[in-house]
Amino acid sequence: MESKLQELTNKLYNEGVEKANEEANKIIEDAKKEADKIKNDAQKEADEIVSNAKRESEDLKKNAKSEINLAAKQTLREVKKQITEMITMGAIKEPVKESMNDTQFIKEIIETLVKNWNAQSNEPVDLTVTIPENKQKELQDYLENKAAQQLNAGIKVEISDRMKGGFSIGPADGSYKISFSEADFENFFKSYLRPRTVEMLFKEKGKEEK
Repeated sequence: MESKLQELTNKLYNEGVEKANEEANKIIEDAKKEADKIKNDAQKEADEIVSNAKRESEDLKKNAKSEINLAAKQTLREVKKQITEMITMGAIKEPVKESMNDTQFIKEIIETLVKNWNAQSNEPVDLTVTIPENKQKELQDYLENKAAQQLNAGIKVEISDRMKGGFSIGPADGSYKISFSEADFENFFKSYLRPRTVEMLFKEKGKEEK
């Protein structure tokens, strides 16, 4: 009896151990699978992060290169513009200033304008001429009297303490004025000379870069 009881006990023990080993192996196997899955997922995520980082790095490099090229072009354009301005202004500023201070030259321009103001009619015209304060003594009497009589025109002279050189002219009713100041002549000659200066300096055909 005792022998059978021992045999049964041993059998139950062995079955329990075997079952426990099977369960333990299953747990270990499941744990390994889960660990492999976590490892694979982590590797995929790491690879994706690296790939995104490389792509972003390439985009940044491209953008930086594009911005640097644009800045370089803008800087070169600005340098060319400044050089052109310096040379153009150096070529015209003094001659224009001298001309605008030449009373005889101013008289001739005004006379030409008045003669051609209403070229289609012999009727007298009434005009207002604005001159710089520093030319009042030289021009006012001439324009209001001698020139007006010779040119068959009524000329009213206004004095400006803001005008540095040149003059402006328009109908006596003040509806508009045409300016012939020193700055106007400078801008006119600059617009004429600038493309030629650019072509001469930088071998660029056509219009100046804006």
